[in-house]
This record gives sequence, C-alpha cells and structure tokens, in this order.
Amino acid sequence: MQAALLNEPNGRFQVETVDLDPPQAGEVLVKIAASGVCRSDWRVAIGTAPKPMPIVTGHEGAGIVEAVGPAVTRIKPGDHVAFIWAPACGGCFYCNGGKPNLCETFTPLLATGLQADGKSRLHWRGNPLHILAGLGAFAEYAVVREESCLPIRKDIPLELAAVAGCAVATGVGAAMFTAAVKPGESVAVFGAGGVGLNVIQGARLCGAYPIIAVDANVSKLMPARDFGASHTIIFDDAIVSRVQALTAGRGADQVFEAAGVPALQEVAFEALRPGAQLTLIGTTPDDSRTNLPGANITRTEKVIRGSFYGSCSPRRDVPKLLDLYVAGKLKLRELITKRYRLEQINEAYADLVKGDLARGVIVF
Repeated sequence: MQAALLNEPNGRFQVETVDLDPPQAGEVLVKIAASGVCRSDWRVAIGTAPKPMPIVTGHEGAGIVEAVGPAVTRIKPGDHVAFIWAPACGGCFYCNGGKPNLCETFTPLLATGLQADGKSRLHWRGNPLHILAGLGAFAEYAVVREESCLPIRKDIPLELAAVAGCAVATGVGAAMFTAAVKPGESVAVFGAGGVGLNVIQGARLCGAYPIIAVDANVSKLMPARDFGASHTIIFDDAIVSRVQALTAGRGADQVFEAAGVPALQEVAFEALRPGAQLTLIGTTPDDSRTNLPGANITRTEKVIRGSFYGSCSPRRDVPKLLDLYVAGKLKLRELITKRYRLEQINEAYADLVKGDLARGVIVF
C-alpha cells in the first residue's frame, strides 16, 4: 500500500510503498477514506515536536473497518469510524476522574510510536515504521487499537467525520468544556485557522456575544463571520485596545489562543479582563517558553488554562457534534478549503504554511 512517511525532520513527506501486518489482538484494520491536514503533523515534519523516525503521521482520519483482530468487541467489519488520536483506557486515574483526554495508560504508549507489544505493524524496506498518535492516517490503510476507533453514523461523509474528530472537537470543546463559555460572555479568539474557527462556532453555540476573531491574515478572517464571529480584527499593535473597546473597556471575559505562538499568547493575556480566563489551545514548539507577567497575574486574578483535545470525552462528544451537524447547527463542510490526493501531501502542507487553508483534507 501507499503511505506518506517522514524519514527525517526536513519538512518533506515521501510517498512510498510500505507493508502492513494484519491486526493483532485488540486491533482493527481500517481502510482510510480521508485524513485532515493538521499543523500538529507539520510540527513533527519540521522537528519542533520530535518523534521517533521514520514515521507515518496523520491523526485526523476516518474510514471503513475491513477486519478486526481477536478480542475486539466494539468494532466490526463495515463500520464507519472516526479516529480518536488520544484514546482512553477507561480505568486509570484520569479516565475515572472524567478526563479521558489525559489517559495515563495510553499517553506513554502513543509516545513510542509503536503498538502495545512494542512492535510496529508497518514496514518499509524491511524496517519498522513508527506511527503518530497510534494511527498513521497518511496511508491507504491503518492498523490501530480498538480504543482509537469511534463508530459513527453512516450518513456522515467520512471527510467530515475526519475533521470532526480533531479540529472540531478541539475547538468547539475548548469553548464548551474547557472554558465553559456562558451566554452573554464576551469572547476573543486569537488565530482563525481550522481550530480557531471551531472555537468561534463553539462560542456561538454557547450563546456568547460579542465574539471577536483576531488574525494577521485577512483571508482567514473572511470565513470567521460565517462561523459565528460578530467582529473581526486584523492583528496589529493596537489589538489590545481594540478588543477592550468592544468589551466595555475591560477586555474579554474569555480569550482563546489557537495559533500556538508564544508572543501571541502574551498579547492574548493582555486582552483579557481581570478575573477572567485565557485558554491556550495552540501547541507551541516543545522547547518554547511563554513570558507572562507574574505580578500582573496575581494582581488581576487572571486565570491561564491549557486545553488538550478540547477537554472532551471523544466517545461521548464527537457523536454529539456530528448530530449537531446533521441538525444544521454546526458547520463542517465549510471548514474544508481544499482536497488533495496522497501524492499531493507536500503541496497541501505548503498551502497550510502559507495560511491558505482552514482545513485541507487528503482523500483516498
């Protein structure tokens, strides 16, 4: 089969013929239908999120189950599934505490890039290949853990299910679950890419007003109103005062940073009113640091909080998001800016880096 792999962190994917072993106990073979072009994979490609290589990335995927290994109980051949890139065991400290996105069983396992038995199911030129997030969705097929598969309703296009399982759950979840935005609260979203647009529509679903979208790229602000922004502002040196002018001079009740830029996190903090919360969603380079004013945090009682996978429980929440789409309350199709074939993956990431995409999708 064909897969896009990274042999070194040089920003170039190689589409190669690779070998795939059959699923073992607790594993599922999925024929990939679509895989989202996400910046998290790009961070691996350029080395700012170091992973063992060679590796097949791609974590925002969906497809159809072709076979299951022994002891698989929740998935059967023919099921349509969306991938869960942070699977949960259901029994650890965090799972029992209502935070399956922080599962302490799967987190260290996924970091190895291998399966639970310490082996890979993927091979290239006779050597094992690692996979990102236990998935490796930039390939025609994937063997993944049963816990990484979420059965979904079959009337949902699989390319939409793919983005719902990552960008949508991350962004909408940040508004709904991490920040728990309340009706009438003012919201400012820094970064109007694929995740930021979903924060915006999550805030809209929560009844927030005003919802202020901020980005340096005017083309990214154009769709923000369609997703629910009441105001759009091009980022400049006066951005804090401009947000304050729209929020009774105080700053926003809820601020989200969705781009993963340390300097932008610092500005977003200043756009927050005293006593309110800044939610950090965008992932910065692993070795980066954010310079926030400690004394100001103390004096203003501003709260800074991280959001991983939108603080959601994917098995509970992704089906609800898909139901909202069917009901016409959540935008999914509008997220997809462009579709690519697997052999166009480098073009897709060039477009992402240029800022031309809300979401690109590799279709198979």
